[in-house]
Amino acid sequence: MYDEIIAQNSEWIDGLFAKLDKKLSRLAVKSRNIIPFHSPDGTTHDNHTDDSPLGITWWTNGFWGGLMWLMYHATGNEEYKITAQTQEKMMDKAFGQFDLLHHDVGFMWHILSGASYRLTGDRESRNRNLLAAGLLAARYNLSGGFIRAWNGDNAGWTIIDCMMNISLLYWASDETGDSRYRQIAMAHADMSMRDHVRADGSVAHICVHDIATGEVLETKSGQGYAVGSCWSRGLGWALYGFILSYIHSGKQEYLDTAKKVAHYYIANASVDGWLPRLDFRQPMDPMRYDATAGVICACGLIEIAKAVPENEQRLYLSAAINTLKAMEKWYDLSDEKDGILMMGSGAYNVEVHNWLVYGDYYLAEALLKLKGSDFLPW
Repeated sequence: MYDEIIAQNSEWIDGLFAKLDKKLSRLAVKSRNIIPFHSPDGTTHDNHTDDSPLGITWWTNGFWGGLMWLMYHATGNEEYKITAQTQEKMMDKAFGQFDLLHHDVGFMWHILSGASYRLTGDRESRNRNLLAAGLLAARYNLSGGFIRAWNGDNAGWTIIDCMMNISLLYWASDETGDSRYRQIAMAHADMSMRDHVRADGSVAHICVHDIATGEVLETKSGQGYAVGSCWSRGLGWALYGFILSYIHSGKQEYLDTAKKVAHYYIANASVDGWLPRLDFRQPMDPMRYDATAGVICACGLIEIAKAVPENEQRLYLSAAINTLKAMEKWYDLSDEKDGILMMGSGAYNVEVHNWLVYGDYYLAEALLKLKGSDFLPW
């Protein structure tokens, strides 16, 4: 079933990837010495200079280099490799600001240094990724059984986004033979399964825990519409994050949870023509979307399709393809803008309908999965 659906869509998949490669091969040279981040007009701004608005420790800073590694693996184009290696060295500056680092070190280094090590065997890249894994593991609350999200006074806060970052810990256990990384990753996944994922498959973005017992004291809306709503990108982090935890651990409950979240996505996205709302429980007016949620969910749906029996595959794979095709009107594959996936949104009231660099990353990753790539950066 899986191969049959891919064959039916192969012309579209190959054609879209060829356009993506054409644009990115140019941008790989143009944006080699900057770390691009979001902009309302789709042009790149540098996020690694001292006067940049977000700074070198911003959570999205690994995605441009990570995208370059994806494209290098797929095409063999050395320009992608050179840019990826340049990005990695630029990110060394972030290690010097230890007090500003956070749970998103997986986003920052695993798809960058981790990818470099796996594709080239570079030992410096390995060391960078292990350092990032150590930083993430150090955020684990032993009493509460969770990885704290941010710094400051919110020691008991967890966010669903971290389900993507814990892939770094699974890798560290496999690489070093030290089971503690994996134990932390699974403990956090168990907490997220219990506290963040609701019975209907929707997801709470932020949970506030008692730091001594791990008890949930309250939930917060975070980047979604309101308390009790369902921020669509947070749903994507859960959908993709739990299938990744299943791939790394083999724990059946993680696959079951990924499927439950996927069913919530499919039920909601399908009624909107597969265009993901910014929050699935937001008001219908004004209508707000988040294209990044769509490509993240597509990545997770494709992996679920690979993990389930043949007769279940169509549900998940077709949903991924339907999402990617529906959003095609939001792809800018011209030379006029530096960004590709438009209509991304940072939060319900922030950066609505923008170009966001991680959207381009997950779009490329989804297409490469459909093309049969065997490289899973996470």
